[in-house]
Amino acid sequence: MESYYLDWANLLLRWVHVITAVAWIGASFYFVMLDNSLEKPEDQESLDKGVGGEQWAVHGGGFYNMQKYALAPKRLPDHLHWSYWESYSTWLTGFALFTMSYLWNASTYLIDKSKMDWQPGAAIGVALAFFVVFWMVYDSICQLFGRRKNGDTIVGVLVAVFIAFAAWLACQWFAGRAAFLLVGAMMATTMSGNVFFWIIPGQRKNVQALREGKPVDPVHGQRGKQRSVHNTYFTLPVLFAMLSNHYSFTYTHKYNWIVLLLIMLGGAAIRQFFVVRHRFKLGNARNPIPYALFGIAVLGLTIIWMKPEPAAAPASGAAVQKVSFGDVQKVLEQRCYMCHGAQVQMKNVRLDTADQVAAHAQAVYQQVVVTKIMPMNNATGITDAERALIGKWFEGGANTK
Repeated sequence: MESYYLDWANLLLRWVHVITAVAWIGASFYFVMLDNSLEKPEDQESLDKGVGGEQWAVHGGGFYNMQKYALAPKRLPDHLHWSYWESYSTWLTGFALFTMSYLWNASTYLIDKSKMDWQPGAAIGVALAFFVVFWMVYDSICQLFGRRKNGDTIVGVLVAVFIAFAAWLACQWFAGRAAFLLVGAMMATTMSGNVFFWIIPGQRKNVQALREGKPVDPVHGQRGKQRSVHNTYFTLPVLFAMLSNHYSFTYTHKYNWIVLLLIMLGGAAIRQFFVVRHRFKLGNARNPIPYALFGIAVLGLTIIWMKPEPAAAPASGAAVQKVSFGDVQKVLEQRCYMCHGAQVQMKNVRLDTADQVAAHAQAVYQQVVVTKIMPMNNATGITDAERALIGKWFEGGANTK
């Protein structure tokens, strides 16, 4: 019964996390689009007010005029909309979900003893250190090199190299599924860190200076813009890392860290296409199609590289081997009952009776034979021969008599 309520908690928390993430990403993408779609106003009234760029849009049957001031309007309105709770809520719900799904069950979901045979406490501590260390290194890179000549390029290269190192290290130390999620969560933590430590505080200082009639330090706007740009390029890679747990062929690959980096690179390139295309439409940038083509090429080559070897065809005239349910039961008892037996039913799945096995035969075949997700991180040591046995049993009709 405990696992049943945990499943519901996981579902509801994941739902809230997705909702807040959609709100954050939507707002972020909108403002990136807006910044890259602004045109200099043509009417003198807007120019006199200090409007540096504007966009006219039609949506939902109405017309909208979005204006961005070169610095600020002559008088700041009493009420300003701040975009930060979407970020904070996304991180809080994401961390809670990570804690419930991976840290709380570290022995099952976080640790792969074939890679690193450590105690749950040590694995949890190292996983949390990824969040802290990555933020500290990233933030130091931005502060040391961000305002130098060609600073954006230097920062981009150094951060990309550090992400590659972190991805490699995570895949050496943790179960593949957890490693992918950990890298995504690490980058998402940095995105929220940018908002919490730099973007919002800088905006607050600018607003306070304007209200008090003091000069505005331009560094706050420059730094906030730089961190915001980083966030938009992190977004698609982070989204893939969060969705990767549904696609075991990526995180179970021999070179899973390279798979992760290639898909992240493809996502970042495609994101660059969408960022630049708004400026291209206004004649302020070159055609961004090469970015999209590069991203698609990276993904396409990754698909070709990962293609499995074709299975050997059975000998002509060979008899189809039938597998008895008794043989399958022996495998299930040894490899599956500890999580799906009389005492514990993870995900509300029980496999210790013939009727229950028959009801879940399709899922067993998919997760044990096809995707090889189960047993989780192969904690019970199921062999390839045992997986093949279950496959032959299912393909032979999944008889439970």
